[in-house]
Amino acid sequence: MGEPGTAGQKETALFTLHQELGGKIVPFAGYALPVQYPAGIMAEHKQTRDSAGLFDVSHMGQLKLAGADRVAALEALVPADLAGLAVGRQRYSFFTNDDGGILDDLMISNQGDWLFLVVNAACKEADIAHLKANLKGDVTLTELTDRALMALQGPKAAAVLARLAPGVEAMKFMDCKPVEIDGTACIVSRSGYTGEDGYEISVPAEAADALARHLLAAEEVMPIGLGARDSLRLEAGLCLYGHDIDTATTPVEADLTWAIQKRRREGGGFPGAAVVQKQLAEGAPRRRVGLLPEGRAPIREGAVLQDGEGRDVGKVTSGGFGPTVGGPVAMGYVTADLAAEGTALQAVVRGKALPCKVAALPFAKHNYFRG
Repeated sequence: MGEPGTAGQKETALFTLHQELGGKIVPFAGYALPVQYPAGIMAEHKQTRDSAGLFDVSHMGQLKLAGADRVAALEALVPADLAGLAVGRQRYSFFTNDDGGILDDLMISNQGDWLFLVVNAACKEADIAHLKANLKGDVTLTELTDRALMALQGPKAAAVLARLAPGVEAMKFMDCKPVEIDGTACIVSRSGYTGEDGYEISVPAEAADALARHLLAAEEVMPIGLGARDSLRLEAGLCLYGHDIDTATTPVEADLTWAIQKRRREGGGFPGAAVVQKQLAEGAPRRRVGLLPEGRAPIREGAVLQDGEGRDVGKVTSGGFGPTVGGPVAMGYVTADLAAEGTALQAVVRGKALPCKVAALPFAKHNYFRG
């Protein structure tokens, strides 16, 4: 049983715990998830930046790709260099369409004789259909519906998790490997969606509640909801699928070319490669940028961006208050000639033009552990 407004939504393995902790449950991507706990979004945000926060991200899709042709088959659908991905390492990538647009973004790790994929909740059914329709050769796709996923994020995350699983403190950013925690076989990556050091933990669903309670028993950890997750990722300059990236946005426009390794940039071989390669060589017509409003009023998704002459030059795709920055922050797209840091623009909010400037991303420094 969820709260009013969440009827018909799926519940994760941690749903009962969310209710016990006083989480305010809302519908999100087909799931009933906590948007915040009694401490509030501001406190949860600061907790994650200063100490450690535990997030339930079990709504994300977890997929297993096995078979002798798994690497070549997946490389035909994403621009990542998976042949060069070492065992125990993870890469960020995206499914592209024939126009170079992004169908979804995902994490891919090499688990030895199989690939572990984590995809967005709202896209996972379409991703699975896309994979089933396009994977060629000896490949077996399995949706890991019996697993939960949680993220432990923040500067004290390593110390907390190391008490339950000694050795994880030595993992580096984007390592991903089997780890036994509390006697349970998990898959742990040193990554996350906040810009902070931390881990994502794939755990059998039946063991998730006990592990979450054990982690929350640490004095450094408190539960974090969707609200702070969004403000943390916005300050970190990380894209939210369906908002900052979508089927009409290319990786070059989104400033995600760092996720296309040299061999794939030169060799192509993924959907939309010709479009992406042309933009890599000549530049894209528009570009994702950070935006800092001059006043205290936030500028939200959908606000039109104008240049000094009042001409429409782009649109805001994410916006809100950044607790670490101490003011409003936003991201959006502008024409390439206006993407330089410091460019003065204005965002039209309820008919009123609010001044803002193009700013460097991220707004809050990344604190990934690179060893």
